[in-house]
Amino acid sequence: MQQNPLAALTDNFLGQSGTWYKQTIIAFLVINPFLFAFDPFIAGWVLILEFIFTLAMALKCYPLQPGGLLAIEAVAIGMTSPESVFHETEANFEVILLLMFMVAGIYFMKSLLLFVFTKILLGIRSKILLSLLFSVVSAVLSAFLDALTVTAVLIAVSVGFYAVYHRYASGGHKTGNHDHSHDGDVHDHHREDLETFRAFLRSLVMHGAIGTALGGVCTLVGEPQNLLIAQQAGWDFIEFFKVMAPVSMPALVAGLMTCALVEKLGVLGYGAKLPESVRKILMDFDQEESAKRTTKEKVELIVQAVGALLLVLALATHVAEVGLIGLAIIVFLTAFNGIIDEHRIGHAFEEALPFTALLVVFFAIVAVIHDQHLFQPITHALLSLDQNIQGPMFFAANGILSMISDNVFVATVYITEVKSALEAGEISREHFDLLAVAINTGTNLPSVATPNGQAAFLFLLTSALAPLIRLSYGRMVIMALPYTFVLGIVGFIAVFQLAG
Repeated sequence: MQQNPLAALTDNFLGQSGTWYKQTIIAFLVINPFLFAFDPFIAGWVLILEFIFTLAMALKCYPLQPGGLLAIEAVAIGMTSPESVFHETEANFEVILLLMFMVAGIYFMKSLLLFVFTKILLGIRSKILLSLLFSVVSAVLSAFLDALTVTAVLIAVSVGFYAVYHRYASGGHKTGNHDHSHDGDVHDHHREDLETFRAFLRSLVMHGAIGTALGGVCTLVGEPQNLLIAQQAGWDFIEFFKVMAPVSMPALVAGLMTCALVEKLGVLGYGAKLPESVRKILMDFDQEESAKRTTKEKVELIVQAVGALLLVLALATHVAEVGLIGLAIIVFLTAFNGIIDEHRIGHAFEEALPFTALLVVFFAIVAVIHDQHLFQPITHALLSLDQNIQGPMFFAANGILSMISDNVFVATVYITEVKSALEAGEISREHFDLLAVAINTGTNLPSVATPNGQAAFLFLLTSALAPLIRLSYGRMVIMALPYTFVLGIVGFIAVFQLAG
């Protein structure tokens, strides 16, 4: 029996999301026009809370669809205008270029990044040293590349090695299909090693993911909001690094110390070591793969290494806007590695474009905030505090909001309001710089508390790897807990000293 059209429409609305979630979004859409007619200011704040709800529930439904519906309705009922949304988008065009081209450019370096992480994983036996190296390499790569791409590499490496050992533990042959998502065929005498291997991979990918936050806060390209803040402040790559260093460098050191400490103590899910039986299987596999690597594949790795060097030099010297540098890297790597088919090139854009679209929805909500002057009372309240504590309070406010919302959205809102205060003559340029540092570090460091705060964390949680290694939302929060406290406290103190 076929469904009636209304039932089919209900099923199609927001896809596989739960019925309660669909009903909640519909309720938002129904209530908003009445609230706006009653009081535009209250309606604007309700819209912000509704949008934050869609971000917090990202695992139920990607925020683009429900958040986009809210944004479209806001324009339709007059909370903002298409011209305001376009103005906000145009003002942040550099960020859109970054997401479109830089992430895609790094996609063509994945083989090189996989090669580097594989050698690290199998070449070091000390778990503490291995964890530190994973964190450091992730931090360095994220500072110059992109946290989402670095996380994608961590996921690919981990899934690859997990599949190799799972096949062996299940008695599978090296050829043929094998479903590594089910443990039904795993031999009993391998189950303990498999569970230990899962714990080992969980801890490594968490260290790596947090490493992307430690490195991402340091540079203009580390996170999308960094470029947005730099654009508002007029900072280039080198200047951005210098102004952030008084906060980002102590946070980096504290983060690495936390990494070593939790591994040494073996607390909160850390400390598991790679079983020797698993190491032997993985090393045999890597040696076989290296032996099969052709001259063409070796040349491709060399070209990717040259591309990475050119990228770092171009970013450091600021020869062009970041997004245009990313486009140049795409052209270079595809041209010299023989990737000339448009469908192969198209895959590189799959990771970035959904988030790029979501970012434009952010700007629509920011347009509502501007047109309805929603953040003026909060900004004025913070700016009315003694100047010595304004920086730390901005850091704390951005940190707390980023834990439950999205750090790009939070940074967009606050840096825009602070820039408006600067243009109105309410604060000096020196004080604006301090607040910009507080906003950037506040949205980057404490936001490791939950997967909602970091796009890379959310990417990891929703990846194919998470169910394989039993990495749930709650477990991620628990494993991030020591980092949350350390980075939050160190960042707050560093901003406080900078303000003094």
